[in-house]
Amino acid sequence: MFHEICIYEAKVEKQDEIEALMREVAEFYREQPGVIDVKYVKRTHRQADFKAVKEGQLPIRLTRWAGKVTYMLHWTLEDGEAHARVSKLGLERFYKRWNRCLITMPKILLGEDVI
Repeated sequence: MFHEICIYEAKVEKQDEIEALMREVAEFYREQPGVIDVKYVKRTHRQADFKAVKEGQLPIRLTRWAGKVTYMLHWTLEDGEAHARVSKLGLERFYKRWNRCLITMPKILLGEDVI
């Protein structure tokens, strides 16, 4: 399997718009041959520090947004060919709307299963 993990930094005032767009994009991707799963995640928590993690403390819920909201995409596809084909379709259809919501270009990580 092939994966894309993407990290987006969105404008605070564009949260509703980008979340609606994520639902639309996810539905579009899921209809494409070769796409296994699409998940968008909003960063809502953080750890206090590494010591807190080692002690098993609960993460801290974010209560305000400091200039940006972070979202993540985890997209699973059959192979790199499916990724290339569907990515092209997605960019052609949604790029301008995405770009209006983002502060910076997304960080994109691509890879294949290890285990």
